[in-house]
Amino acid sequence: MSSGEKKRILVIHGPNINMIGIREKGVYGTESFDSINERIKQEALQLDIDIEIFQSNHEGAIIDKIQQALGNVDGIVINPGAHTHYSIAIRDAVKGVNIPTVEVHLSNVHAREEFRAKSVIAPVCVGQISGFGGDSYLLGLRAINKKISE
Repeated sequence: MSSGEKKRILVIHGPNINMIGIREKGVYGTESFDSINERIKQEALQLDIDIEIFQSNHEGAIIDKIQQALGNVDGIVINPGAHTHYSIAIRDAVKGVNIPTVEVHLSNVHAREEFRAKSVIAPVCVGQISGFGGDSYLLGLRAINKKISE
């Protein structure tokens, strides 16, 4: 990326994230998926970055999207959903493309069931943000923007 070009960030929502605001409101809150995406777009405008938002319930589609990002984006913000805890394939994709990535979660995964505290993806990311609802994505955008600007 040459100076003067906008940074490009890919935001990936994993399985069931499209059901936010409908499912388990006590855990994930009442804000809708569309509202979160709109706030992501507004934050991108404020940060003067180009944003692409992608959601899939399928591990292979997420891997394909990460691989397609190589050479096309400067950073990734990903909420892998349940894949967080077991997808070595997504981990390998993130590690393989070597694009700075921030893992985000709506809920505080460390305050929930024990299995949710373990992420196989976080070790290949520059950081992890959890527990701030839809704001986790906005914090993730700010963090990745700062990281790729360094």
